[in-house]
Amino acid sequence: MPISLTRRHWLLSTGAVAAGLALRPIAARAASVTQARPALDENKVRARLNNNENPYGPSERARRAITEALAEGCRYPGSQSKALEEMIAKAEKVPPDYVIVGSGSGEILRMTAMVYGLQGGELLTAHPTYEGLENGARAIGAYVHRVPLNDKFEHDLDAMDRRTTQAVRLVFVCNPNNPTGTIVPGDRLRAFCQEVSRRSVILVDEAYTDYVDDPRYSSMIDLVRDGYNVIVSRTFSKIHGLAGLRVGYGFARPDIVARLRQHRTMMNILGLRAAMASYPDEEFKAFSRRKNSEARSYLYRVLEDLGYQYIPSHTNFVFFNLGKEVEPFREAMQKRGILVGRAFPPLTKWCRVSMGTMEEVKLFAAALRETANQESTGK
Repeated sequence: MPISLTRRHWLLSTGAVAAGLALRPIAARAASVTQARPALDENKVRARLNNNENPYGPSERARRAITEALAEGCRYPGSQSKALEEMIAKAEKVPPDYVIVGSGSGEILRMTAMVYGLQGGELLTAHPTYEGLENGARAIGAYVHRVPLNDKFEHDLDAMDRRTTQAVRLVFVCNPNNPTGTIVPGDRLRAFCQEVSRRSVILVDEAYTDYVDDPRYSSMIDLVRDGYNVIVSRTFSKIHGLAGLRVGYGFARPDIVARLRQHRTMMNILGLRAAMASYPDEEFKAFSRRKNSEARSYLYRVLEDLGYQYIPSHTNFVFFNLGKEVEPFREAMQKRGILVGRAFPPLTKWCRVSMGTMEEVKLFAAALRETANQESTGK
């Protein structure tokens, strides 16, 4: 059943896990994960539902572009990144110097963390949310404030406003939010950005924007056009299906873009060519949205049938209340060749499932149904 959005989810008020992670360097955290888990046998994976990828990508246009670019693999990308920036700028009606491309939107987030987190800069983010920016900030020693989500599993904008002091140089908003799949309506987020950007730069991560069909939602690119202290990041990893080729992009005022460029690494020519072919491909994006919606609706019906509460999603994943710790469940699913999302403290009894193909989602649904039946019979 869809979860009631009026009850208070008290789990979000706990800060124990957050405090435990706050001072651990990102490299140490990554090492501990590597040591704790054996290498995954890729040949045994039947359903990859853990990374919010588009299983239908790359598009045919992108594949042709990749093939044609292979002969240039011995060359540096040259002006290809600038060509992609100009294409995006024209489509979004901003000057080219308002756009920056990077190796995935993860690089856009890391560059932003470096610009505003170095030399004692403080950052502020919701919790739980996508951790790319937070991890990058902590890796360079920046202090990150975490503000729990509200009782609708959305960003608590009022609380974030109150916590944004003069010491906070950057505020991060992931909209739609990962892992909850919720959105902040455009009018509310726009008012927040207009007010808070007087004190701090705001980074709005719109990685899943292409999946949203709620009329309340809107992008914050118009605030960039109007000169506000706002950065918008997007990616080719989701609806474009180019996660393995690492291409992302961001929008900001030219002075902000210039600071970000100082920290950018070189991109690869295959990813850039694929992105340029995929960006205007509205037919492929419509196809991907339709397939995603079909798989998501199917999973909703399964969860309702089994009595699991879930949060209605505006993305290509669903977050549902498993009712028990997710890590043992995740390990059990992996033994069946089904990969699902990790735990997102403090919501460690919630499971995030990406929308794969219908066949993959049905494999997961059958495994979920089997484990639920075993628990109900005590086996």
